[in-house]
Amino acid sequence: MSEAPWLVVIDHQRVFADPGSDWGSPMFADTVPVVAELAREHGDRVVLTRWVPATGAARIGSWTDYFEAWPFADKPADDALFDLVDEARALAAPHVLTRPTFGKWGPELEAITGPAPTITLVGVSTDCCVISTALAAADGGARVRVVAAGCAGSSLEAHESALSVMRLYAPQIEVV
Repeated sequence: MSEAPWLVVIDHQRVFADPGSDWGSPMFADTVPVVAELAREHGDRVVLTRWVPATGAARIGSWTDYFEAWPFADKPADDALFDLVDEARALAAPHVLTRPTFGKWGPELEAITGPAPTITLVGVSTDCCVISTALAAADGGARVRVVAAGCAGSSLEAHESALSVMRLYAPQIEVV
């Protein structure tokens, strides 16, 4: 491991932080100080991600079904619902990656981190966007460290289940 690790903060957005949101995580507030500390440790090697809905021709197949199930989130990508929370913006991360997919690993993130990086993942939700990112990154050759205390699930049970699944991918994914 010649390169220092990158911190990837998955979707610290209002839609997941707001307790009144259908997607609000009851664990979100507990992740904020963990993420802030990790961001300080990683310096300028921090990437914030945002999930936004695909629109028009980009919305295909199962995404049509998804928005039928979650119509409250069927809004333009620039809607305030999808803004980063104030604490995430305060990190002044040099990189913000916006994608209309749960998983954030792909050519755009790899262009920032370089090929086969070591990444530390935190964010929301453990049982959706974090696990989707972790599995794809590991499959792409990245060394993945998931900080459990920096992740928020849709529920405590779903959070623990996702962590259990990711532990199955050791040594490519390490849950700490």
